[in-house]
Amino acid sequence: MAEEQADVAAETAGRVVSAPVERGTPVSPGAELVRLSATETDAQLKEAEANAAQIEARLGITPGTPFDINAVPEVQNAKSAFELAQSEFARIKSLLDQRVVSQSEYDQRRTQSEAARQQYESAKNGAAQQYQALQAAQARVSLARKALADTAVRAPFAGVVAERLASVGDYVTKGMKVATVVRVNPLRVRLTIPEQFVSVVAVGQPVTFEVDAYAGRQFEGRVKYVSPALQADQRALTVEAMVPNANAVLKPGLFATARIEQPARTPGVLVPAAAVLTTSGTSRVYVVTGGRAEERIVTIGERVGDLLEITKGLKAGEHVATKNVGQLADGTKVESRN
Repeated sequence: MAEEQADVAAETAGRVVSAPVERGTPVSPGAELVRLSATETDAQLKEAEANAAQIEARLGITPGTPFDINAVPEVQNAKSAFELAQSEFARIKSLLDQRVVSQSEYDQRRTQSEAARQQYESAKNGAAQQYQALQAAQARVSLARKALADTAVRAPFAGVVAERLASVGDYVTKGMKVATVVRVNPLRVRLTIPEQFVSVVAVGQPVTFEVDAYAGRQFEGRVKYVSPALQADQRALTVEAMVPNANAVLKPGLFATARIEQPARTPGVLVPAAAVLTTSGTSRVYVVTGGRAEERIVTIGERVGDLLEITKGLKAGEHVATKNVGQLADGTKVESRN
């Protein structure tokens, strides 16, 4: 019996401040195995979040809303000033045409309108740059959050702690193994199937087996994996079955004696082996009908002593020739002897 095992490593460096599990402790997926000091990482996260919040405030963005450059307060103010300057310039221009205002006043309003336009464009460019800065700040927040999450080393799946290699006060580096977790439910049973039974093994078949540690007790599972090739040295097939083990009764490393149930099938017709002629991979028999031989192409099943099972091509009760079969052909006249 084999188990799925994971050597769990730290994703970041730090000093161990908590190690809530021991060897043999059952754990669920995501359970904390070891926690590293997060003082510096937490401070970095708070700084990154504060920086992002300041930029959001300047841009008038609330969390979860899309960025709209025209909704930025500075852009809105500059746009309003530009529109007002344009309107005033248009009014002065019409008055100049009527010779109501002087050329100098017209030039002054035109300069003001152009300055307002430039201020509006500058506000939009500034807002775009601020948004780029916000995206960079948000990326730093994401990295800081991941770094903080990485200070907790967690179980990758439900199982049992086999080893805990770090204790409170230890300093661990990134990539250092701190614990080993094994999955014991379900448990994987690895079986070796002799070559002659390869054709009857398939994924999903039920498996029953016994172990010496629990004499007389049967356990059940199902075939999960069938190797695509035989073991060359043993001429055997490797098969794996998954077995429920909720109470952890079965232990990894136990040897098991297994039985794979074959699907029930209807037995074929048995004939003497001498009645079957096989050439170039094709098997045939000759059925005696009305004093003549009728050739039948048949499918061979299992051998039972001196008999062969015919699974296809022959019906029960039909008589077949058993002598000089190699000299017969379809339609050959034969003499039937009782």
